[in-house]
Amino acid sequence: MKHVIVIPDGCADEPQASLGGRTPLQAACLPAMDRVAREGMVGRANHVPDHLPAGSAVANLSLLGYDPEVHFTGRAPLEAAARKIPLAAEDWAIRCNLVTVQDQVMKDFTAGHVTTEQAHRILASLQQELGNDALEFFGGVSYRNLLVYRGQQKPAPFSRDTRSTPPHDLTNQLVIDDYPRGPGSDLLCEWMNRSASLLQDHPVNRERTAKGLLPATNIWLWGLGQAPQLPSFQEQYGKRGLMITAVDLLRGIAALIDWEQVEVEGATGYTDTDYAAKGRAAMEALERVDLVCVHVEAPDEASHEGDAQAKIKALEQIDQHIVAPLYEALQSHGEYRLMVSPDHPTSIRTRTHTHGAVPFALAGSGIETDTATGYDELTAEASSAHFPQGHQLMSFFLSS
Repeated sequence: MKHVIVIPDGCADEPQASLGGRTPLQAACLPAMDRVAREGMVGRANHVPDHLPAGSAVANLSLLGYDPEVHFTGRAPLEAAARKIPLAAEDWAIRCNLVTVQDQVMKDFTAGHVTTEQAHRILASLQQELGNDALEFFGGVSYRNLLVYRGQQKPAPFSRDTRSTPPHDLTNQLVIDDYPRGPGSDLLCEWMNRSASLLQDHPVNRERTAKGLLPATNIWLWGLGQAPQLPSFQEQYGKRGLMITAVDLLRGIAALIDWEQVEVEGATGYTDTDYAAKGRAAMEALERVDLVCVHVEAPDEASHEGDAQAKIKALEQIDQHIVAPLYEALQSHGEYRLMVSPDHPTSIRTRTHTHGAVPFALAGSGIETDTATGYDELTAEASSAHFPQGHQLMSFFLSS
């Protein structure tokens, strides 16, 4: 049987006044997703336990069938796995955003979408000034970078009680009360504060401000953790999978559960991603593997920017260029199942990830049709299909 999962990251939301009291899912024109709902079923699943951070790391582990209560150690180590950065048992990986903080307000958690080339120049300077045998900066894509603390000689002071706040949860808010806290937080704050001094007159920032662009004022450290131990998907569920994504977090999870990965030219992890190229790559992958997962970050990015119209446009692009062609392609593959589900809700109003159940639509072989006529939060809320422990949805999806 062929299985396909489409993840429109963060697409679940609350009713918007600007949309006449509708959610983006309700306001968008989504004929393919509505067809999946109409020809299959709609339900809801909660992928983030209340005491864990409402982020993509926890939620996507759960959506892919891994209990986050058991397997979640932090976001950064998952991204380190994507980058093939080895982590010893004593090491800690830390997410290292380049951000713009002005007058103690998080002006932009992407530093104006600083370019990758500029980010790498900044990280090289930070490595020279702050780095040592135990502290190593790794440049990533644009503002998304990593810092690794090697704890073999001097154990790190961090623990599972060390708390940090994702910068995308602080957009246009004061950050003074949201610096890291708990064990080792003094060290994290010291590095963040020293970075502000080092970047104040950095050549990259001089170039950016001369062009009217936001500077990268400092690093923001968050999402720290140690290497997780995940059984392969083959061990867990008896199947091998393939991941299509432009986001290191999902690449890392895929690597840890031993999924194949396909890199798609034009896939950006932003609203300008090439949706059609992702759809084509997924259809090609279906010819040789039995489980394909397509993750699209764009709805989440639109939510973080508070842009309802951009979120609607992203959903419609996913529907037209990914869900529709995949659903058609699956008709010629014999037995199949297709599921559309976000990982977590992301609120346009607050521009942050939130806890709570998300809607899923599921159609295909052996799935009994229910009364749903469309795919949205309200329809899912009325369904009797509910997975309070979201990681159990995967077993249901794969059951024969």
